Amino acid sequence: MRKKFGFLGIFLAAFLLLTSLKVDAATDWNTGVISATGTGIPTTGSSGAQARILARRAAIADAYRQLLEMTQGVQVDAETTVEMMMTTSDIVRTKVSGVIKGAKVVSENITPDGAYEVTMQIGMFGTGSLADAVIERPTEIVPFPAPQPTMPSQPSVTITVKGSYTGVIIDCRGLGLNPVMSPVIKDSSGKKLYGHTNINPDYVIQNGMASYAHDMGMASRAGSNPLIIRAQGLADHNANPIISVDDGNLMLLENNSGGFLANTSVVFLY
Repeated sequence: MRKKFGFLGIFLAAFLLLTSLKVDAATDWNTGVISATGTGIPTTGSSGAQARILARRAAIADAYRQLLEMTQGVQVDAETTVEMMMTTSDIVRTKVSGVIKGAKVVSENITPDGAYEVTMQIGMFGTGSLADAVIERPTEIVPFPAPQPTMPSQPSVTITVKGSYTGVIIDCRGLGLNPVMSPVIKDSSGKKLYGHTNINPDYVIQNGMASYAHDMGMASRAGSNPLIIRAQGLADHNANPIISVDDGNLMLLENNSGGFLANTSVVFLY
């Protein structure tokens, strides 16, 4: 029998009756933060400092519960959720438990009706993050595909100065892109152009493969002069952008000069 979440099981069992069961949690794919606001009320008959302490504990337990729910639903890649990895690996489950246990309290307050609210956060990327718990390390780093020796004949973007691009923005707006921790960029022939096996795994865990933004104003990760490519479609449960063969070749050619893919200077608009 697999071990269960020790600290969460005990904590939630003790305080579950005190907590509100609403879900007030969110995953911000642009900043790489999962946050949850837990609510707790004091037990009947308690008052003063004791009531506040009990309500705060209940709020923290509620926030932990919501963080666990949100974290389990995060897509690691197009086919795998965190919950799937936790189900098949005791090691991953223990690591994820540790990430949630280490959640930071970012704000707390008492509402007008006397309930206690605590907002807690965990990072998706960085030291001690969710990525640290679930991203698999490849046995070897695979080089990016070699571009064609000449510039593409029909790119969808205008070339400025070769090698001047600081990153790439893949515009997937209107296509229904589903954010994942480890996305892949493919071209329309099915070739994989960019994935976690091409990147130093320590860098992937620290920074993530890409950020997700709803507009250009949130796409600073791609730098001051990004190459902007319009996606033709999506693959693999709408998780992985597809770009044209010519645009893919252009991206690889520019990356040979600028190295922005290895630095994960990649943004998906969705």
